Amino acid sequence: MRSACMATYTSGVDTTVVQVRDVPVNVVAALKARAEARGVSLAAFLRELLASEAAMPPIEDVMASIASRDPVSYTVEDLRSFIDDERR
Repeated sequence: MRSACMATYTSGVDTTVVQVRDVPVNVVAALKARAEARGVSLAAFLRELLASEAAMPPIEDVMASIASRDPVSYTVEDLRSFIDDERR
């Protein structure tokens, strides 16, 4: 199974080699198992993980965006109503 992210690596984008040293054996084994479960190589799985991480905005940007929003007003009765709605 190939994800949309994986397709970008076959379309001629510039790439470079990254080497990670001193990774615990049990971590590598877990990652290999996850890659195998998805039907991809370890290298493809790690590329997808790295690309996914790189695509996320920095936490500072996320927090700044949240801080710039108008506050949400609610009452105790609103909270009770929300809780009751979840129980139905």
